[in-house]
Order: sequence, then C-alpha cells, then structure tokens
Amino acid sequence: MQIRQRPVKRVRIEIIPMIDVIFFLLVFFMVTSLAMTRINSIKVLLPKTTGAPENMKQNIILSVKKDGSLMVNKMPVTLDTLGGRLVYEMQAEPQGVVIVNADEGVGYGLVVQAMQKAKEAGVRKFALAAEAGKEK
Repeated sequence: MQIRQRPVKRVRIEIIPMIDVIFFLLVFFMVTSLAMTRINSIKVLLPKTTGAPENMKQNIILSVKKDGSLMVNKMPVTLDTLGGRLVYEMQAEPQGVVIVNADEGVGYGLVVQAMQKAKEAGVRKFALAAEAGKEK
C-alpha cells in the first residue's frame, strides 16, 4: 500500500498587508499627536526679545489684537466681560498664569486696562509673550 503524500505548499510571506498596517499606525499616531497639541492663541505680531524662551505651562491666554479686540483662549470678550470670562477660565486652576499675548501695534493703555480687569477678577500671575529673536 502506498501512502499518498500531500503536495508541498510553498510558504509565501505577504508583505503588502504588513505595509498597510504600518501606514495605518503611522497615520494614527500623526493624527493623535496633532489632536493632543493645544493651540489657544490668536495670531498677533509679537514684539521681539533677545532673551531665551521660557518653558511654561500655558493656562490662560489673553490676546490683544491690533484693532483693539480682546480674546481669552480664542473667545472674543470686551473689557466689561473680561473679568467674568477669566473667573470662569480660572476655576480649573486658580493659581494659573495669564499669558498676555499683545500685538506689537497695540496701545500700552489697552494692555494695562486689560491687565487691571484681570487683577480685579483675581489673577495674580501674568506673563508677557514675546517672540524670540533679535530686537528691531
């Protein structure tokens, strides 16, 4: 009696599904890393400074645009509503730092008024944003 032997199948390594999985993982990590970044500032032309940039946790960003409009974390506010908005934003971290992100062409008085309203709302720490580089 003869025993039939099965034909030997050649094993092939399929690389195309592996490439698909790698690209899927690459796209997944790219999208999740972009979603994790926190961008709360409004585009303003910052003054230049020669000092080294300081790494600090960005809590609340108060933006003062050249046209005189105010924004707190991209939410438009007026001088009258600024205090209430800051109180709301500071509920999560009462000891937070308010980063004043003022355009280079904004009048000094408006920035001082905004900071005064913030002080009245309970803000104790301020940081002034400036672009690193050479002075003009």
